[in-house]
Amino acid sequence: MAIKAAKSTTLVHDLIGELKKVTWPSKEETVRLTVVVVAISLIIGFYIGIIDFLLAYGLEFMTTLR
Repeated sequence: MAIKAAKSTTLVHDLIGELKKVTWPSKEETVRLTVVVVAISLIIGFYIGIIDFLLAYGLEFMTTLR
């Protein structure tokens, strides 16, 4: 049991050491990139919605041709 505790303590120590080496983005950069992700997601969602609407309309049109 003592070996597991020593390993987990070492793991936590190593993890903290690695996180100190990370270059964290600034608040402005985080906000800017978040806006870009949301905008691209909305554009792609709109595009997929249009394609879905057109395909549903086309399928409905084709099934009522009888």
